[in-house]
Amino acid sequence: MARFLVLRLAQSLVVLALMSLAIYGLIGLMPGDPIDLALSADPRLTPDDVARLRALYGLDEPWLQRYLAWAAQALQGEFGYSRLFAAPVIAALVEPLGRTLLLMGGSFLVALLVGLPAGMAAGARPHSRLDYIVNLVCFAGVAMPAFWLALLLILLFAVTLPWFPASAVALEPGLGPRLYHLVLPVLTLGLLQAGGIARYMRAAMRDALAADHIRTARAKGLSEAAVIWGHALRNALIPVVSILALDVGGLFSGALIVEMMFGYPGMGKLLFDAVMGNDYNLALVALLFGTGVTLAANLAADIAYAAIDPRVSFGGLEQA
Repeated sequence: MARFLVLRLAQSLVVLALMSLAIYGLIGLMPGDPIDLALSADPRLTPDDVARLRALYGLDEPWLQRYLAWAAQALQGEFGYSRLFAAPVIAALVEPLGRTLLLMGGSFLVALLVGLPAGMAAGARPHSRLDYIVNLVCFAGVAMPAFWLALLLILLFAVTLPWFPASAVALEPGLGPRLYHLVLPVLTLGLLQAGGIARYMRAAMRDALAADHIRTARAKGLSEAAVIWGHALRNALIPVVSILALDVGGLFSGALIVEMMFGYPGMGKLLFDAVMGNDYNLALVALLFGTGVTLAANLAADIAYAAIDPRVSFGGLEQA
């Protein structure tokens, strides 16, 4: 097990390094750069001033050389300086990152509490009225764009029934007002993820209940509840775990859209501002963070596999 974890961690770091190279190259292809912004703000800059600024930002060097210099600094914990915030990149990320993690955590909890029981109930009673209702709601949830569901919830619960605020920004201090303003964004993101989780859980539960050992358990006279909770649920959760891990990456990208819909000052607004303002360092680290979240979630899924089913082996590496 320890050998597997070391190997998977090494693979994740290699992928993260390759992604940083790709993202750095793509950001370099964006139109405009800090020098263009400086020239538009002050046309009196002379060619000598422009040359000095390009040398200061390292823009007079090939992009691969600039990347290697950035990577060497990043390995030492230095991720550059944000022009928009006039502060180190890490300092600029702290508050928006905390807000986005709060939104993601609440949404993931809603997705689990809604998606897993719904899929489990539908899978245990295939072709029943409950199964058809769950399938219909799941297809609607999967097909519905995030902004459409956000507008629907705002119309229902902020305009028609003024129970919750349409804005995610709390003007009052304290955790209570912050959570109250987050109800609609959390529901939007959580319900969208719940549809996919319920579909996979339903299919996994149906497969688990069709296994031979389930028929044996029923033949022994066990109740249906004991069969489902004691024998089928564990096997059904194994494929769903990988879907949950992928959903964490989807949660991050979905959170960026939902944040823009509700005016929430999290990573979505930060990334938008960084791209529009040609703040290369800030945009690069924000995108890398999203990649890191996905890789960490996949690593966590592999560990969860081992916890759920100790018989699982990983590419020939048996658990130790």
